[in-house]
Amino acid sequence: MQGSARRRPFPAAAPGSPPPAGTLFPGRHGAVKGEDTFKTSPFHLDLWFYFTLQNWVLDFGRPIAMIILPLEWFPLNKPSAGDYFHMAYNVITPFLLLKLIERSPKTLPRSMIYVSIIMFVMGASIHLVGDSVNHRLIFSGYQHHLSVRENPIIKNLKPETLIDSFELLYYYDEYLGHSMWYIPFFLILFIYFTGCFTPVAEESRMPVAALLLVGPSSLYYWYLVTEGQIFILYIFTFFAMMALVMHQKRKGLVLDSNGLFLFYSFIITLLLIAGWVAWLWNDKILRKKYPGVIYIPEPWAFYTLHMNNLHAAKESF
Repeated sequence: MQGSARRRPFPAAAPGSPPPAGTLFPGRHGAVKGEDTFKTSPFHLDLWFYFTLQNWVLDFGRPIAMIILPLEWFPLNKPSAGDYFHMAYNVITPFLLLKLIERSPKTLPRSMIYVSIIMFVMGASIHLVGDSVNHRLIFSGYQHHLSVRENPIIKNLKPETLIDSFELLYYYDEYLGHSMWYIPFFLILFIYFTGCFTPVAEESRMPVAALLLVGPSSLYYWYLVTEGQIFILYIFTFFAMMALVMHQKRKGLVLDSNGLFLFYSFIITLLLIAGWVAWLWNDKILRKKYPGVIYIPEPWAFYTLHMNNLHAAKESF
């Protein structure tokens, strides 16, 4: 047609030649950039620092804040300070996980990431409600090292169907909430880990900042695994990471600084768990609460059993 420019056709690529840089080619999980296959990224100091800090303050610190702060500020029929910490955690953690995925040098399956984030928020929110009530029961004499039915303040409730309601609350807190919270959490970390490989051996080293953060990060994962009772989920994730490292090594790929940080954090976590179990191996009371093959006591069960008794003995003097 007159007045219209005729388009020049793109030259056909030679058979077996790679696609032009920047073009998209169909992958198993969607479009993937051809140029990002072996791209590496520097250590994400800001994200890992914020991630570790908010884990310690908002997750580990929430029951401590609930116990320390006066009841007059947060009555038992209102949310505690720890509940507000948990609410902040439920918002900040998914945001940091998404930012971590965005910085991955590899294009990752976005649909799986989004579904995992949604499940994570649902599970953490379910846990918020159940954990809030369970921790507030401490002020009424509830003992975490005992089962629900064995607790002195629970076993004499009338009608007995109320005990079933408390067991349902415990189920939502410790089983359903933890599963919907931690499974997508570890899945997202593993998906991110799959993109932390590089063919450049010089990039497989941890900076000083990563070495300083790996200790607090590992200690938090120890708390997460022991208190959440998710050792099986953790160990399967760790084994999957090890298998992936060995598989990629055969291809000449090694972990970059971010992958090394995550991998070493999991290794140190396993050592901390082994030390924790060995220390409490002969505790008969905790053995009664955790009678299964995998014996990993919760830190808060240890606190209510031993530390509370120690505080009471000091107050009696």
